[in-house]
Order: sequence, then C-alpha cells, then structure tokens
Amino acid sequence: MQLELSKKEFRRLLDMAYIGNWILNSTRGEDRFRDYDQVESLLFEKARQEGMEILAETYQGETVPSRAFVEGGIHEAIMEYENNVFFDILAEDLARRDMNDAPIDESNYAELNQRIEAYITEFEENGTDNILVDTDTL
Repeated sequence: MQLELSKKEFRRLLDMAYIGNWILNSTRGEDRFRDYDQVESLLFEKARQEGMEILAETYQGETVPSRAFVEGGIHEAIMEYENNVFFDILAEDLARRDMNDAPIDESNYAELNQRIEAYITEFEENGTDNILVDTDTL
C-alpha cells in the first residue's frame, strides 16, 4: 500500500497515531495491544527516514516517539479530551442518579438533558470544587 502525504499531513498522522495508541494502551500495563505499538513504531521510523529525526528515538531496540514529541504539547490535547469525557460522564451519572436511575425514554429525555446541562455548567464554572462527599457515613 502506498499513501501520499505532505509533511504537515504526515505530522498530523503521527499525532493521531500517538493519541490513538495512548487511549488504547496507556492503562493496560503489560497487556498492551502490541500490534498498535508496532504500527506506531513503523510511523515514527518513517518520520525518522523523512528528516523528522527529532520526533523519533530508539528504546529497547524499537522506534518510539521521542521525548521532544511527547513533551511537545500532545499530552495537553489528550488531557483536554480526558477532562471533557470525565465531566460528561460524571454529569450524566449524576443526572441519572438524581432521577433515581429511571429508564430514559421520550417522557423524561428532556429532563435528563436539562440536568446534564446544569451539571456541565457547574463543572465549567467551578470544576469539582463544589462536590462534597458525606464522610460521616463512611
């Protein structure tokens, strides 16, 4: 297979491959999806061959994203995504809890969305500062 990309497009592909592999493998420990690591390694080796040596380095005999790549801002994008997902899931979980985990259908879908939006607004304004846990019951 052959794919023609500009250097800028290839650089974006490196970002996407890294982000995808991070999401798939960062929490798996030794139980990694090795085939995704291999594809990432192939792409970063290609970067090295195409004059983008600063983006790749060798670790234990494999080509991996370099420290410069990893510390170059990609994790800020990942953290922003993780924060958004966290707050979206938390807002929905709290809204469903407030509705006594009732099955959602067309009769209460609008209420669920209103509650989710209220929590999202709260989180946007205050983060988790106003979340309290009653530790007296622990």
